Amino acid sequence: MTDKPVIFFDGICNLCNGFVRFIIKHDKYAKFRFAALQSDFAKQELLTKVISVEELSSVILLTEKGVFTKSTAALKIASQLNGFWKTAYIFIIIPKFIRDFIYDIIAKNRYKWFGKDDHCMLPTQELKDRFLN
Repeated sequence: MTDKPVIFFDGICNLCNGFVRFIIKHDKYAKFRFAALQSDFAKQELLTKVISVEELSSVILLTEKGVFTKSTAALKIASQLNGFWKTAYIFIIIPKFIRDFIYDIIAKNRYKWFGKDDHCMLPTQELKDRFLN
C-alpha cells in the first residue's frame, strides 16, 4: 500500500483514462496515486482484498479506511477534488443500489460509447511518480 489513496482504473478504457486526466487536473495537491487494473501492482494489491470479479472492472479506490468501488468510489474521489466538484458528494444520499445501477449501465457500455485503446495510458514524465506499475 502507498501513503496516498490509490485509484485503480481500466487502463484501456477511453472513458476511464479521461476520468483519470480529469482527476489529475482537479487534484491540486496530488492526493491520489493511480494504477491500471491491468498492472502488476493492481494484481498484487487487489489479490489481498475481498473484491468480486464484477468489481474488478470498475473504478476502485483503496484508502487507509478501506476499499470502495463503483459509484461510492467515484463520489469519494470527487469529495477530495478542488473546487465545485466536492459538491458531487451530495449524491451519496441516493441509495447505493440506485447509484450502482446507473454506474453499471455506463460501465457495461463504456467501450461501445467511448471506445478503448490497445494499451494502457502512458503518463507524462511529470506525472510518472503518481502512477504505480
